Amino acid sequence: MDKAMADFGFKAMSFFFRFRDFYQPRGKVLAEVKLETGFNILDYGCGPGSYTVAAAKVVGETGMVYALDIHPLAVKQVQKTAARKRLTNIETILSDCATGLPDESIDIVLLYDTFHKLSQPDKVLAELHRVLKPNGTLSFSDHHLKENEVISRITGEGLFKPLPKGKRVYNFARVHRG
Repeated sequence: MDKAMADFGFKAMSFFFRFRDFYQPRGKVLAEVKLETGFNILDYGCGPGSYTVAAAKVVGETGMVYALDIHPLAVKQVQKTAARKRLTNIETILSDCATGLPDESIDIVLLYDTFHKLSQPDKVLAELHRVLKPNGTLSFSDHHLKENEVISRITGEGLFKPLPKGKRVYNFARVHRG
């Protein structure tokens, strides 16, 4: 489906993210998502794991964060960071779409700065809809898209409906399909 970026590109992106995260901690973004202790989170397109680590700290030992990425270096980096920080509630998934997670098992999906790169976004949205719990939330951010594009592309297939927009993210509720 999609291709991973070159290793050099991934390393450069990871380097940039370290500076970004220092000046703009990812926890501030996640505060708009209403994560709770014990939640199961899917960080779809996790990259080097900035949101993964921040989410793992919030959901605690009773929660789980699944960090999915197409790039093997992303998965390795998240695994190394989790081990170094002694975070046992992070599991990595190397995939370009399928999560391998059970139906309706995830409380919140984080889909940040990935959507514009997807070659088959409807297939990804269908997978995210499948794994979200009935009252689950898709939290979305992609600075490459305008607001009207975000709303129409996420709600276009009838899988999600908009929730109140945050300062940095759009949140969408899973629509039940009988």
